[in-house]
Amino acid sequence: MTSRDQIEFAQFHVLDGGMASELEFLGANISGPLWSAHVLEDAPEKVIAVHRAYLEAGADVLLTASYQVSRMGYAEFGLDSRRADAALLRSVELASEARAEFPSRRVLVVASLGPYGAALHNGAEYHGNYDCSFADLVRFHGERIEVLADSNADLLAFETLPSIEEARAIGEALTNWPDLAAWFTFVCPDYRAVSLQVAHGEALRDCAALATSFSQTVAVGVNCTQPKWIPSLIAELRAATTKPIVVYPNSGEDWDAEARCWTGTSDPGEFGQHAQQWRAAGAQLVGGCCRTRPDHVRQIAATV
Repeated sequence: MTSRDQIEFAQFHVLDGGMASELEFLGANISGPLWSAHVLEDAPEKVIAVHRAYLEAGADVLLTASYQVSRMGYAEFGLDSRRADAALLRSVELASEARAEFPSRRVLVVASLGPYGAALHNGAEYHGNYDCSFADLVRFHGERIEVLADSNADLLAFETLPSIEEARAIGEALTNWPDLAAWFTFVCPDYRAVSLQVAHGEALRDCAALATSFSQTVAVGVNCTQPKWIPSLIAELRAATTKPIVVYPNSGEDWDAEARCWTGTSDPGEFGQHAQQWRAAGAQLVGGCCRTRPDHVRQIAATV
């Protein structure tokens, strides 16, 4: 991986948008418990197509299709650790292949790593109430870090973190790799974002301060959160860290858990206008999460 000292975000960067939702738009089946990880094996060309679409839209940061990949998650379905490790590396290879199609541009490949709750397949990342020990969290994250440390990814993205405890566990897992670069993004559901808290209830400001204390941290922020809360959350982040701030919220649509469908609408043009405000508020890396598409990224690139 690229050394931490070689990663800098002095210039504004445009992140890509949703991976799983865009794969679904392309006809991929992501209904299984491993979500977009299925596509890494079943239809890798679709993963490359998504990366390519975001690069064409103006993104200069690609997150890999590895959010749902872990040894624990694979073991639950009878898949061994070697297959999980291979999927992590494969996700980096596919993003690198897409990047190679744009040789004149400086594009970062960021290994996407979801929280422990994502491997439970029950939405636990949106509350963080895990039935596991701190040592379990350290081991879970350490296994993936070890695999990716020698990959071609530029840095690691620990995403959708619901609690300060999980961030602390990741910091512990990273101690054996002092030269790696990583960013930490937390999730703030509506009922928590109102009070500027992450999903488990801790203050976002405290979580950002903890993440900043790790030598590997190159950026701190929020993801998988409603766009309307981003300005106030950026203010909290700026109060807690001097690190670059990264934000990539959802499209603005809402997930209806009972009906298992998305409700509401999303306007890429409006999303781009919001991105301009987020940049003005202090965000140096801006993109999209669930339900954002290349049009959203294109608007970000065009407006900022």
